[in-house]
Amino acid sequence: MEPLKVVVAGPVGAGKSTLIRTLSETAVVDTDALASEDIGKPTTTVAMDYGTIHLGDQLLYLFGTPGQDRFDFMWDVLSEGALGLLLLIRGDRPEDFVPARRLLDYLTSRQPVPYVLGVTRQDQPPVWGPEEVAPFFGVPLERVVGINAKDPQSAAKPLIRLVELIAAEEAAS
Repeated sequence: MEPLKVVVAGPVGAGKSTLIRTLSETAVVDTDALASEDIGKPTTTVAMDYGTIHLGDQLLYLFGTPGQDRFDFMWDVLSEGALGLLLLIRGDRPEDFVPARRLLDYLTSRQPVPYVLGVTRQDQPPVWGPEEVAPFFGVPLERVVGINAKDPQSAAKPLIRLVELIAAEEAAS
């Protein structure tokens, strides 16, 4: 079975690096640097995060994008050859929903692949849940999964759903 390249994208602080660090079975390659502006956290990804995970017999290569717009040139680089997209959105920061929607539209227009939305911080109420986020993004509820990016079982759920969508698309073609 061929490995699947999955891009993990989202706004700053959505949990991309955390999810990859939580799930990766290999040492994570990251490009964190001290934040040069106030982004609500001390470090930021400036190029990518990379990790791997097996879901059953399926190997996934996880490529995390930078969240800051000034590093948006990496979005196209990392999306090249991707077979799926996991877009993370902080459920406690609805002000990020509009930029996250623009990012989803941009990435899927450049690389039309199956995608799933992961709504992070579900362990820290009050937070928007999948049933509230799905209509905002205009996507079916089955494409939106609430997660805690620090919990391996929870963090794997959107990737499991994404692999199911990829398999269904391959079977249909």
